[in-house]
Amino acid sequence: MTTCNCIVQAGQISGEIQAALRAGLDKFTQEKFGSAAEIGWVEIPPGSGYTANKPSTSSIVSLAPGEPVEQSARIEMLQELCDLWAGETGCTLDEIVGVINDPA
Repeated sequence: MTTCNCIVQAGQISGEIQAALRAGLDKFTQEKFGSAAEIGWVEIPPGSGYTANKPSTSSIVSLAPGEPVEQSARIEMLQELCDLWAGETGCTLDEIVGVINDPA
């Protein structure tokens, strides 16, 4: 399994879009890391997240593969990951924090 944690603002992403994101993230981890995505989904309650003194529209998607990822491959994967998220949600790249961690 590849751990994938998603942190979003409550009410920002519909159930239909969440299902599409889960499927897309699983496909991504299967292709890139050869394992299914184990997805943790956290919604920040309304009024708890702000950016520039306005309710936040940002999302965090963080993957933890089982092996280190070479920097050049990481750059391409992060672009693809953020493009996947933006394509499903309509968020801009300024609203997405994408992370691919190396194991500790």
